[in-house]
Amino acid sequence: MRYWLFILIFWLASVAQAAALEQAAVVAARPEAATAGAAMLKAGGNAFDAAAATALALGVVEPASSGFGGGGFFLLYIAKENRFVMLDARETSPKLAGHGEIYTQQSSMDGPQAAGVPGLPAAVAALATRYGKLGLKRIAAPAIRLARQGFRVSPRLARLIAWRKSVFNATAKRLFDKKSGDIITQPQLAHTLERFAERGVRDVYEGEIAGRLVADLKRDGGLIREDDLAAYRLMERQPITFDYHGFHIVSASLPSSGGMTLAHILGQLKHDDLEALSAVDRVHLLVEAMKRAYRDRNSYLGDPDFVHIPEDYLDPKRLARLRAFIRMDRATPAVELRGMLEPSGEAANTSHFSIIDHQGNMVSATLSINYPFGSGYVSPSTGILLNDEMDDFATRPGKPNAYGLIQGKANEVAPGKRMLSSMTPTIILGPKRTFIVGTPGGSRIISMVLLAGLGFMLNETSPEQWVNAPRFHHQYLPDVIQHEPGTFSPDMARELAKRGHVLKALARPYGNMQAILIDRKAGKVIGLSDKRGEGTAVLIPSGQ
Repeated sequence: MRYWLFILIFWLASVAQAAALEQAAVVAARPEAATAGAAMLKAGGNAFDAAAATALALGVVEPASSGFGGGGFFLLYIAKENRFVMLDARETSPKLAGHGEIYTQQSSMDGPQAAGVPGLPAAVAALATRYGKLGLKRIAAPAIRLARQGFRVSPRLARLIAWRKSVFNATAKRLFDKKSGDIITQPQLAHTLERFAERGVRDVYEGEIAGRLVADLKRDGGLIREDDLAAYRLMERQPITFDYHGFHIVSASLPSSGGMTLAHILGQLKHDDLEALSAVDRVHLLVEAMKRAYRDRNSYLGDPDFVHIPEDYLDPKRLARLRAFIRMDRATPAVELRGMLEPSGEAANTSHFSIIDHQGNMVSATLSINYPFGSGYVSPSTGILLNDEMDDFATRPGKPNAYGLIQGKANEVAPGKRMLSSMTPTIILGPKRTFIVGTPGGSRIISMVLLAGLGFMLNETSPEQWVNAPRFHHQYLPDVIQHEPGTFSPDMARELAKRGHVLKALARPYGNMQAILIDRKAGKVIGLSDKRGEGTAVLIPSGQ
């Protein structure tokens, strides 16, 4: 224990005392958003200014994935204070949702009743006022310009529009029912962002913006009311931190399940030498550890302000017992693992960005409105596209939602409660290098971050491979290994099947990872944007 404490102190000291970096970087899922963040750094702002500008811009140009009407988690490293903090901007349940009874009659995915109270405006304001230097007007300017002048619909966005346009309300149809190459403008959202920039976050939760939004929702069947907005609070939480084979991992804490599930998986594997295993043994072991970690996640985790998490949840002895029952010659059927069998889930349409500035401040942020285009409802008088995060609760115990992730009573609906998430913004510190990483992908987010993080820690392949290599995933139920096309060779697939695994090849690749590798000794930075998406890395040399 003393050894690991010494190593941790050494790592944090080395991060804090590192010389100014030769480059800063913003890596985001759309070039317009990365450019917006980079502009803040060039204007003399820090990583937190850049994060706020990137988040607002993403909400304009990636309306299927994030936005002002959604939420997320921001993992921050404040270099001058040598500390990490997580901004919890997860949405909350409106009071009228009760304990979820309403969703036996109404959809928790489509329409305004599916929306939780948005958290992103509170997070952006906190980044600007508590941690940033430039102020809201400067930070919001790129997003306002993009909303007013418009942006071109990409082929990816066009596919998502075609998929979800049947649930759009009239305002959403007018704004978003476009084809590839068309221009989307959002004048009402531009006006809302201008008010937010000039009058501050209070206008969103208690002022004119709040009044307009609630009036629209009352008329159109939404559940959010004035007191729900006024009661919303951004939470600053301690991240999950743990050590694994000489690395220190910092990740999102509850109500994100990401950090605890990563710690659970790697805790089970603490005494295994993954480098010494054959490829098929490594996949088998990782899948079995995922299966047990997701079983516990689905049974016990929820909003920490509402749910008591077992004190021994991550106890090394408990995790060692779980590992002891993993057989290397045989997959454990899910039915042999006792646990909750009540389904729920989180959407794949989320967004992530990673940032580091010249002073060493870091941000790993994952944002979401849940399903593509959230609820499909745009408030006519504010231009805000609302999330459908209520579907991330276990709204219908025993019935799977769109993603089939199995959860239990710990994540049932309650007024003011935050729904459990899989978003996993993460920072991994090694003796000489640091990795900032995260991705969208619903319940598969955690396994994607796990595989990329292991790529970084094992260092067997190139950084590009950590982000772009084919992926696999197991979430306890359904009891299958989901994987991208081409992940396994025919020989490996046959060997996994021989051990009892059921493989399910997905129709298309998944995830859209945005990461940064920092060589702290050399002061150099590499931006890594997933080839599956349309993002980019913008590097800013020192002095710009």
